[in-house]
Amino acid sequence: MVTDPVCGMTVDPATAASLEHGGQTYHFCSPHCVKAFKADPAKYLAKSVPKTAAANPQTGRYTCPMHPEVVQDAPGSCPKCGMALVPVAGAGAEDDSELRAMTRRFRVSAVLSAPLLFIAMAPYFGVATPLGLAPHVRMYVEFALGTPVVVWGAWPFFVKFAGSLVNRSPNMYTLIGLGVGLAYLFSLAAVFAPEMFPRAFREEGGQVGTYFEAAAIIVTLVLLGEVLQLRALGETSQAIRKLLALAPNTALRIDAEGREQEVSLNAVQVGDRLRVRPGEKIPVDGSCLEGSSNVDESMITGEPVPVPKKAGDRVTAATINGRGALIIRAERVGADTLLAQIVHMVAQAQRTRAPVQRLADLIAAYFVQTVIAIAVLTALVWGTFGPEPRLAFALVNAVAVLIIACPCAVGLATPISITVSMGQGALNGILFRNAEAVEKLRDVDTLVVDKTGTLTLGNPQLVDVVMREGVRETEALVLIASLERASEHPLAQAIVKGVEARGLALQAVADFESVTGQGVRGNVGTRSVAVGSRRFIETLDAVSPELGQRADALRGEGKTAMYAAIDGRVAAVIAVADPIKPTTPEAVKMLQAAGVRVVMLSGDSKKTAEAVGRQLGIDEVIGEVLPEQKAQKIKSLQASGREVAMAGDGINDAPALAQANVGIAMGTGTDVAIESAGVTLVKGDLRGIAKAIRLSHATMRNVKQNLFFAFAYNALGVPIAAGVLYPAFGLLLSPIFAGAAMAMSSVSVVTNALRLRRARI
Repeated sequence: MVTDPVCGMTVDPATAASLEHGGQTYHFCSPHCVKAFKADPAKYLAKSVPKTAAANPQTGRYTCPMHPEVVQDAPGSCPKCGMALVPVAGAGAEDDSELRAMTRRFRVSAVLSAPLLFIAMAPYFGVATPLGLAPHVRMYVEFALGTPVVVWGAWPFFVKFAGSLVNRSPNMYTLIGLGVGLAYLFSLAAVFAPEMFPRAFREEGGQVGTYFEAAAIIVTLVLLGEVLQLRALGETSQAIRKLLALAPNTALRIDAEGREQEVSLNAVQVGDRLRVRPGEKIPVDGSCLEGSSNVDESMITGEPVPVPKKAGDRVTAATINGRGALIIRAERVGADTLLAQIVHMVAQAQRTRAPVQRLADLIAAYFVQTVIAIAVLTALVWGTFGPEPRLAFALVNAVAVLIIACPCAVGLATPISITVSMGQGALNGILFRNAEAVEKLRDVDTLVVDKTGTLTLGNPQLVDVVMREGVRETEALVLIASLERASEHPLAQAIVKGVEARGLALQAVADFESVTGQGVRGNVGTRSVAVGSRRFIETLDAVSPELGQRADALRGEGKTAMYAAIDGRVAAVIAVADPIKPTTPEAVKMLQAAGVRVVMLSGDSKKTAEAVGRQLGIDEVIGEVLPEQKAQKIKSLQASGREVAMAGDGINDAPALAQANVGIAMGTGTDVAIESAGVTLVKGDLRGIAKAIRLSHATMRNVKQNLFFAFAYNALGVPIAAGVLYPAFGLLLSPIFAGAAMAMSSVSVVTNALRLRRARI
């Protein structure tokens, strides 16, 4: 047994289709896989290489929440914004060293800052000499308490401040470093070199005021904000960690002698037989060999109803077996499992940018420089026109401006919501390829769907055979199925399976030719055979009125009717039916209730397509559409002002998926379709589209809320800190309160984004 490099299925070389490439023979389970391999061999050869932890590009990688293009192999700080890097989704165990370090610094700083806060606030409560300390002694106490906080507690901030200067990338830590550094150095000079200050800096007692308490308390509050933010950021990827935690660590392998042994999941190979006992997690992707059970697949699809499984059915890693015992064959292991691919896809998507973020990025690029300019202007105005001691007021208000501004709130507003949204989508079987798809899906007002494999199960079956008088049915079916075996079309495969199920032996075909969208022809032995549409067959022979009427009647029942000609004469009408998915009617109603117009495209005849459309209540049905015309139909809808999403699952859907504003691929479809789409539904359930649209609306609402919080906070906070309320109300903002406000701003944005985890979709 060998593995098909396209779909990963185990195939028997003796019966599988084969292809020579690069001096090596590859075996395939179907003509479709052969065609896909021919189209892009490099893609599938790379895919077939076992993915070890060392080869996985996501293992041990860290990225910045604000700048996803920044990726490092180890924890650290972002060179652009200074934020702590977080593990890429699926990169292994979460690293909380930054959180632990910040928590330790915060606790020590809080203990030292508490008496400083009491000393600073005591005069406001009528205590002239707090703790009985004389003014000159109090300065040394403040120095002793404040210095460890500023030097040790704030050390990471000063390192990031220096990094922002070296990298020429001003950020939040530039403002913190300037504000806290100025306040501390000024206070240090006031204690140990007061003679250097002019009279304008002196208080009524002739002493120079110090700001140790302001510097220390600002540092403590910023540390608190860092701790809360790091905890909240850790929760944004909780959905992905929840998926990863479901994967079992071991599997029960059955050897060739039938003995069972519990082995590490890393030791499981493709082709191994595994036993899954009742209540256990399925260790790998595979297919059932023996037994029957119900499997809980909610972790992949979001649907709570267990799915019946029996011999021949596919199973997915990390889903939970019910009460029955199963023996499965491993077909995808390690990084090739659906779960691993979901995590990898979400990790990649979370590092993309939504179009709405451009405004925030533009503002953030000039934010710090603007704030520093405002702080300088504030100092000049207060130093020139303010009351005495005017230079002290100038310093305090300039520091308040520097401290209160928070570019992190602006920068985090969009990516943090997108990150949470994509994680929630993954838990519900909805995979977004990029952030742009999340944003665009909100505006979709028209959904174009392919019929086969999207509205239907994609498993057509031979249901009716109508022979022209005088033609032997058995002989005709052998000839027709022998010809169709050379075709990769699902309808052709349905005919082949239906004929083989009758116990008929097929023959070799020669001179096979496929006319896209019309039919196929070739020679079986000494007989010429053709199967296809009426237009195609009538190039050989006229269709009799009786067969034409019978074909029309079958199409009226929603079946696909094809004509067959043998030796140049019309011989039969063959009907194939593809059952509608049980969830499709509900999905169509959900989409229409959301204001989305549903349009069905189908290569079937108009009568067949319209019959299916009537059953489902679809708004518009377009039949007899050739594969190359699908993208053109999408363009015409877009030209009329529609925002179009396209849902499909086949290779011939790829151009239309790429043309649509948002392409939606069925996870049960081909890799080519999935690669062309912005959204993938893991289980191919159209109800997922309605869920994805609701999630998109909730996400973009959340993004707008975050942007409002961030911009409103800075628009109000900076002028107040600069002192615009002082002339009218006599109000000034202490740097301490400015530090508290700054610390809470980005925390509020992250906390609001986390609400998406409770969004009802």
